[in-house]
Amino acid sequence: MNKVITMKDAINTFKDSMTIMCGGFMGVGASEKLVSAILESNAKDLTLISSDTAYEETGVGPLVANNRIKRLIASHIGTNPMTGKKMIAGEIDVELVPQGTLAERLHAGGAGLGGVLTPTGVGTVVEEGKATIEVDGKVYLLEKPLKADVAIIKAHKADKAGNLVYHQSARNFNPMMALAADLVVVEVEEIVEIGELDPNTVVTPGVVVDKILV
Repeated sequence: MNKVITMKDAINTFKDSMTIMCGGFMGVGASEKLVSAILESNAKDLTLISSDTAYEETGVGPLVANNRIKRLIASHIGTNPMTGKKMIAGEIDVELVPQGTLAERLHAGGAGLGGVLTPTGVGTVVEEGKATIEVDGKVYLLEKPLKADVAIIKAHKADKAGNLVYHQSARNFNPMMALAADLVVVEVEEIVEIGELDPNTVVTPGVVVDKILV
């Protein structure tokens, strides 16, 4: 199966009210081409799961600036003042999740688990509305898994089967998001023939990658 797509194909992927995961940390490792595809698709009322919202003009920031996001699940929003303004104005529903907890909820979504137990947030506002479970005398929060309709991720290199190699810290949340979505679309800087990648450098296996935008 040919996984390589055009920008037009990417644009046609996105629909209103989707839940979309986007890799990246403060814009590093985020797929700006696929963010552009979302904007060109005119998809709106989206739920976005991301480490953060980067800056107004980088990473997923343009999705916030162009009023495409209805709900946001992220670990922090401080670098993008637009996100904070929209949250205060009630234009975006923001769920702030401790970054380690965010990573584990993504792991749980990708592994098919029912959730994770963590002491982080016990006795704080993070606990509100969540189940608590006591294990060996210690209280934990039950944090539910995160899943998405589409994950847009960025990799350094892929082969035509979709096996992915990342570049240093640009890896960040991308591999775990690739496991936690129904459809995985990746932007890569370079594509090579099957067999050309050193298997020891492959982080995300091609079996979970559906579409590749070069």
